[in-house]
Amino acid sequence: MRGSIDGLDSSAPLGAMLPAVFADDDLAQRFVGGLDEVLAPILNVLDCLPAYFDPALAPVDFTRWLAEWVGAETDGDAPEDAEAEARLRHAVAAAARLHRVRGTRHGLAEAVRLAFGAEPEISESGGADWSARPLGAFPGERRPYLHVTLRLADPKPTDTHRLSALVAAARPAHMPYTVKVTTAERTPRT
Repeated sequence: MRGSIDGLDSSAPLGAMLPAVFADDDLAQRFVGGLDEVLAPILNVLDCLPAYFDPALAPVDFTRWLAEWVGAETDGDAPEDAEAEARLRHAVAAAARLHRVRGTRHGLAEAVRLAFGAEPEISESGGADWSARPLGAFPGERRPYLHVTLRLADPKPTDTHRLSALVAAARPAHMPYTVKVTTAERTPRT
């Protein structure tokens, strides 16, 4: 959250804006000096407002709020390291594009990739087709299913729950789903 910052000068000091009769009045100058100290963070935010809406430049706490505001698919936790913070910023920047492809295989894969930094394996029953004649055969399988497997180098016990919540939000509403988080196979370095 924004708050007072010691030593932050106001970009528009009130003492200089007072009528000339108060220019040499010590009490008036100290009084508005106290107001300058309170107003300086507010004026600083207003001066830098465009940067607050750029996920690459905004403070982390504001970026988390911005993620909620634009409906970015994140886990909602505070980023604990630089990599998690970068994923949060990418998710906020990609939110509008992801809303256009929401409910598709591509949209789900991109949402998982942004949240976890790993490529998911997605298998599904669906398909799309058209026919000039009615009562044609439906593409895909009769029973709908969606299965998402995620291979992580160091999976945590909470990753399965995080993946399940993410898939529940990004999948087609009618599609039953299952998720699985496993350890990625490590390839020996040669």
